[in-house]
Amino acid sequence: MSTWKSFDEIEVWQLARVFCKKIYKIIQYDGLSKDYALKDQINRSSGSIMDNIAEGFGRDGKKEFIIFLSYAKASSEEAASQLYRIYDRDYISKDEFNKLLTDSKEITNKIGGLIAYLKKSNYKGIKFK
Repeated sequence: MSTWKSFDEIEVWQLARVFCKKIYKIIQYDGLSKDYALKDQINRSSGSIMDNIAEGFGRDGKKEFIIFLSYAKASSEEAASQLYRIYDRDYISKDEFNKLLTDSKEITNKIGGLIAYLKKSNYKGIKFK
């Protein structure tokens, strides 16, 4: 963790950013663009993944970072659930669904790995120096 100078250097944040871009593209599709609640919900949950990683990093403490990473992980799971609803309503193809679900699972797993790493790390955060 001490090697990162900014949240945008964190690999899982970068993956979350790409995922968010992919979600934004699919919410432009005809049917889904008119399903306002679901479109808004998945747009918010996918953005929340990257935002919580950044906010946690910005808290300058290991404990706070872990808490916000858990929020990001939960948002990734939420987006995965919303993908099932999008697929079940025939807004995306099986192939698109599978690719996006795989992306979401990868992000969830990498966040979990980062949490595990931080829990074992001696790093306490800038505000504790």
